[in-house]
Amino acid sequence: MIELRPGDPRYPALLGAIPSAPALFVRGELHTDDALAVAIVGSRRATPYGIAAAERLASDLAARGVTIVSGLARGIDTAAHRSALAAGGRTLAVLGCGVDVVYPPENGPLVRAIESHGAILSQFPPGMPALAGHFPARNRTLAGLALGVVVVEAAERSGALITAGFAGDLGRETFAVPGRITSPTSAGANRLIQDGAKLVTCWQDIVSELPEQWRRAVRGLSAPSGEHEAPEKGTDEGRMLQLLAPDEPQHIEHLISRAGFAPERAA
Repeated sequence: MIELRPGDPRYPALLGAIPSAPALFVRGELHTDDALAVAIVGSRRATPYGIAAAERLASDLAARGVTIVSGLARGIDTAAHRSALAAGGRTLAVLGCGVDVVYPPENGPLVRAIESHGAILSQFPPGMPALAGHFPARNRTLAGLALGVVVVEAAERSGALITAGFAGDLGRETFAVPGRITSPTSAGANRLIQDGAKLVTCWQDIVSELPEQWRRAVRGLSAPSGEHEAPEKGTDEGRMLQLLAPDEPQHIEHLISRAGFAPERAA
């Protein structure tokens, strides 16, 4: 464990740029590449939908060299950390307790994995328990470590919304994953979108909003997982797409005739 203060060359550059940046206790290693970082936060009582969204975004970003920052809490935070590691990426955990305190206790194995492939960070001294009053300051530090904050699931009064608010105050991007209008755990995230947060459905939605110098550092700017690249113009699919008028419905038989295909080729 080491203690870093603003001005130390090892201190995180993004965090050092905010007013009143705190001293940090650190377990693990910080890299200069960790400045290409996105925070993923959300509900401790996450739904399967929220967990799946956090896992997908964290995995897709981490696989492309983006460090994932989160708070090691149950639910969305834990899913984001685990998926970043599973993708072979790096992740930073920002705690509301001392770096030697494992909270929640079931995340002991995850803490050890993060320490080997990232860092555990806290502004609170070793031995300090997790207290409710610590988390607003923790959330500000978490937001300060990232280029943007993604809220995956959050109720109307979730701490994740506080983190998003700090991101806006610090001039960082705010993002939110939309959820069902009937789900209380998505009410806060949906409200963020109404208030101007960028709607996120894939990793490109996040990267496209980052400053250009950071966008260029992201590996593999291609189609989202599960989607296909546009067909090449010389292929059958490409020829069909070229014949489609965007605002004019056309019958499939008319398209087949214009493309010069035999019906069995279009099947």
